[in-house]
Amino acid sequence: MSVSSATKHESNEDKEEPVEVQKVKASNILDSHLRSKAERALTWKLDLRLMPMIALIFIMNYIGFSQTDPRSFMDRTAVTAARLKGMEEDLGLTDLQYDTVVAILYVSYCPMQIPSNMILNKVSRPSLYIGTCVVLWGITSTLTGITHNYAGIMLCRVFIGLPEAAFYPGAIYLLSRWYTRKQLAFRSALLYCGLLISNAFGSLMAAGILSNMEGKRGIRAWRWLFFIEGSITIVIGFMAMFVLPDYPHNTRWLSASELHLAQVRLAEEAGEADHDAAGDSAWTGLKMAIMDIKVPLFMIMTCSQLLGLSFVNFFPTLAATLGFSTTISLLMAAPPWILAAIICMVNALHADKTGERFLHITGWWWAVILGYIISLSTMAVGGRYFSMFLMASGYAGFALTMVWVSNAIPRPPAKRAAAIGLANGFGNIGNLIGSFIWKAQWGPKYHQSMLIALCALVLATALSYVIRQILVRENRALDVQELVVLRGAKRERVEEFARLEGITFEEALVKKKGFRYLY
Repeated sequence: MSVSSATKHESNEDKEEPVEVQKVKASNILDSHLRSKAERALTWKLDLRLMPMIALIFIMNYIGFSQTDPRSFMDRTAVTAARLKGMEEDLGLTDLQYDTVVAILYVSYCPMQIPSNMILNKVSRPSLYIGTCVVLWGITSTLTGITHNYAGIMLCRVFIGLPEAAFYPGAIYLLSRWYTRKQLAFRSALLYCGLLISNAFGSLMAAGILSNMEGKRGIRAWRWLFFIEGSITIVIGFMAMFVLPDYPHNTRWLSASELHLAQVRLAEEAGEADHDAAGDSAWTGLKMAIMDIKVPLFMIMTCSQLLGLSFVNFFPTLAATLGFSTTISLLMAAPPWILAAIICMVNALHADKTGERFLHITGWWWAVILGYIISLSTMAVGGRYFSMFLMASGYAGFALTMVWVSNAIPRPPAKRAAAIGLANGFGNIGNLIGSFIWKAQWGPKYHQSMLIALCALVLATALSYVIRQILVRENRALDVQELVVLRGAKRERVEEFARLEGITFEEALVKKKGFRYLY
């Protein structure tokens, strides 16, 4: 049999199979006796393939961000002259040009998150889209190592922000297409723990490369840093193309019954299918997101939050203010992030169990505020080091922020994708602002920096409370409007839910009863 005829034969089988499988699904897989076991097996299969790959890419994404800023790696006072083993000298950069190189990435990274998520919602193979973006940012990172002037490194930093913009909001959106609301917080926290662990050990890894690779094969150590990170990222990008799932209707390594179950369990949560109606284009989704008052509030809240947590890139610098050597400071910077990773996991598990969001996010910001107050009050080693543990714990709240956005904007997917891109893209402006508030001349106390960050977290808390109250009000409106006849795109999604379940439209409306926003 020829390749073309074999392919055609397989294609015909694929078209015929779902009709037979559909009957089995309705009677067996969705049967209450088999449903629980089948769902556990599906979740386990997703966890084994999706979560490790996403976490690995996330770690490389963070490393790619922080490569150019020595303050992300080690004590500022130890590297002010050297700046990554001579990068400033080799490229002929002034202090202002160097700071511009660090900050310019956000010019492309922040705005590109919005169209990237809109594209991701419309492509049929997110595994290829995300994998390709990872490969492209790995190539750009590698090319950074061969730059020889200010213009060259500026171009690399601008272009690396384009593919990197696809990842974090895209990862959260992809997780929301597979995991239920009661599973999403923990999976998001697993993803974010990669960043917290990289915070703990990234400084030591980078220090090892910078100290041991200087002059190898006649190449400066800072160039080796980009070559090594970029090469690893490229390999991971190609792996992602084969490992990551696509969507619940077309993933190649799941059976037809598993795909059906994946669609049904998400549809049951909202009483409507998790797909766009005929009129829900990417631009329609963006317009719906912008017109929803919750989205602008999430945008400003995330920006304020990240400004309040902007100490992250200066953590080793804060550790150095304790008065120990560079090596000891690096070692002391690790335990707070290890504890933060543990807190992040426990907090997310409890958030999934209870369905509560506001306190599980803002409560940890209050811990950061307390940490700032302690640092503002004393320069004693014990007090300052304790405050660093409180500050690091704040990221347990941030790990759930995009999860809350996804929960608050559940349907349609086009709107949800745009909302996540808007909130995270605009929110990262807080990181950009934060890179300028931890000034060397304000050290070693950094009182001005901490006051700015503290006020930002107070604003974020206030906005979070407003969002919570809006969701409470919308839940009350759902109580009133529960069985009102649906029209248009919303009716389409409920009809699709009824088709997936094999029930009537009226029965689907009864099942839809009970959906509420999480706050």
